[in-house]
Formats: sequence, structure tokens, C-alpha cells
Amino acid sequence: MQFHMPVKLYFGPGQIDELARIVKAEFRAESAVIITDKGVAGTGLLDRVSAMLQDARVFDTIEANPKSDTINAIADELREDMPDLVIGLGGGSPLDAGKALALLCTNPGQIEDYEGRKKYKTDPLPFLAIPTTCGTGSEVTWVSVITDVGRKFKMSIKGPEMYPAVSIVDPDLIATLPKSVIASTGLDALTHAVEAYLSRPATLITDTQAVRAVQLILGSIETAWADIAVNHEAREELMMGSTIAGFAFGNSDVTAVHCISESIGALFDVPHGVANAIFLPEVLAYNLPACKEKMADLALASGSVVLDEKVSPGDEIPGDEIPEDEIKEGLALAFIDEIRALSSRLGIPKFRELNIPEDQMPAIARMATANNSNPSNPRDLDEGDYLKILENALK
Repeated sequence: MQFHMPVKLYFGPGQIDELARIVKAEFRAESAVIITDKGVAGTGLLDRVSAMLQDARVFDTIEANPKSDTINAIADELREDMPDLVIGLGGGSPLDAGKALALLCTNPGQIEDYEGRKKYKTDPLPFLAIPTTCGTGSEVTWVSVITDVGRKFKMSIKGPEMYPAVSIVDPDLIATLPKSVIASTGLDALTHAVEAYLSRPATLITDTQAVRAVQLILGSIETAWADIAVNHEAREELMMGSTIAGFAFGNSDVTAVHCISESIGALFDVPHGVANAIFLPEVLAYNLPACKEKMADLALASGSVVLDEKVSPGDEIPGDEIPEDEIKEGLALAFIDEIRALSSRLGIPKFRELNIPEDQMPAIARMATANNSNPSNPRDLDEGDYLKILENALK
């Protein structure tokens, strides 16, 4: 059993105000570059960060599901005037883009050349992550997910040197998020935690983190969604849950939910968190035969399902009472139903509402099967299985 987490984490309200001091103490950087998007720029946060790092250059052209041609174009500019620190400011897209650019600053070619595990020869530049949503987990993982525009395929570029050197996780930075973003990114974080717990590479360490993340997220997301500016304790718990979920899946893996959502994101630019929220209950239902025991344990540990105190898994079942296997299946199904109901309460759309043509389902299924995380799913899935999951979601 192994666990690797080299990120130095600064967590808590107001930590962003320490940015200049942290950069000076941790990096002694003289030439930083900030990678972000137009949404972050529009909130005024970019101006605030730029004021603390007055000489930093800014690239704010990162799109949702960051594209390889965008990354390659920025890398060409950076190589002409090399920075010594890359800062990612935003949700998962700017953070993943920042990791990719830190890699390309020290290695030749295009980002497509580095798909897979540690295909680079030179370590990336130091990377500082500042998440502004409650779902990415990228601030504590070693992976950058970039869409190859030529193949319309989401690549995973990874390596132990791609972890952020430092992450500043300030819950106050999500205090102005719209409800739709709280819902999609919060449920993205929940997906990370649940998949980390159920995936084949899970360990005792990642299980402990995943369960705690699920507890924090389910215990806070609706309160944060209702009024995140006022409910500061809920936004802190939601942000902590997201980060701990990153610890878990970064050392375990995700499963079929991400295989589908990354395929849909690459083909149709659907927001990653929305796709994860839609398919989490569908994949859990399909995976049920392979992991109902762990799913039942997660349901109880998270507090999302309360069992009659007279009957508990592991009890001796007398006579004609319900068999333990049926109790566990009932718990798992109740957990799935609660996640589906939670998504509905938070305004997540149905799959059909995305208006993806049904004749594209085979292409999504093929891409999902080819995803690097497919082998981590607790149940063996082929293209036919993914088609069934997609068909179930359309219903």
C-alpha cells in the first residue's frame, strides 16, 4: 500500500491575503505567470491577485475543458520569455492548464506528446494552485486533463513531479459562486470521493479520506447552495471535503463516471461537474452487483441513510427476517436514490436535457471504454455496458 502527497497546503479563510508572502517564502520567484479564465477575471479576483504579484504576466484565455491548441499556443509564448513559477487560478480547467504549461515550459513539443504517465524528461516548473471552485481536486493531484482537439479526446498527462508544489485553498474564494456552479462543482467533488472509495485501487488510507470527504460534502452542500455568502461554515466544510476527496482519488482512482463525463466533455463541451452529477447515480446503479457491500458501508458511514436500529449489517438474522445481503442491497439503493434526489434538488439537468444526439451514444461508449480509468471501475465494463448506462440515463 502506497500513498503520495507532496503538496504543501495552505487552507483556511483569508489565506489568499498571504499570497505574496507565500510566493516569496516558498519559491523566491522573480517571474511568475498566472493562468486563468475570463470568468475569474470578471469577478475581480484576478485584479486582486495581480495587485499582490505586480510583475506577473496573465493569460486568461483558458476555456472549459481546456483545449490542446490553446495550451500549445500559450506554451510557445512562455518559452520566449520563460517564467520561473506558474500559478493556476480558477476551477479545474485553469489548474489543469497550469500544470500542462508548467510541463511544456521545460520540455519541447506539444502537450499531445505527453499523454500518459511521466512521458517528460525534464521536471516541470514549480506550480502554485489556487482553486476558486469547490470541486476540482486538481490542487492536490498529479494529473492534468487536456482535450486533444484533433481526436476530440480528453488526455490524462500525469507524473509525480506534476503535483502542485503549493496550494492555497481559501474557502472565501467561493463565497460569490452562482448556485449552478456550487451544485455542479460540489457534486463533482462528491463523485471524486465516492469513486475513490469504490475503485479497485482503493486502499485503507484512501477509504478513510473518501468517507470523510463524503461526510463533509453531503453535510454541507445544500446549506452552501442555499446561501454560500452567509453560510461560511458550510463553504469551509464543502471546500475541505473537495480537497480531501482530491487526496483520496489522487492516490486511488476514479471510475466509470469520469470515463463517461470526460468523453462527453471532449465531444460536446458539457461542463465536467454537470456530467459527473448526471452519471454518478447511473453508474452506481450499474455497478451495484460488484460493490454493494462497500456502497452500503458508505451509505451508513456518510449518514445519508439511517438504518433501523433493530437490524444492522453483520447482525445474526433469525428465522424469517431479512437476509443480510438484502439489507446491504437496500442500503446501497437508498444511497443511490438520495444522490439522485440531491442532484434534482440542486437543479442538475437530466441527461436528455443536454440534447446530445442519440446516434452519438456509440462514440461516447467507445471513448469511455478507452479511458485510462476504465480498468479501475469495480465492475468490468465494455462498450455494450457503457451503452446500457447511457440508455438508462436517457430514460
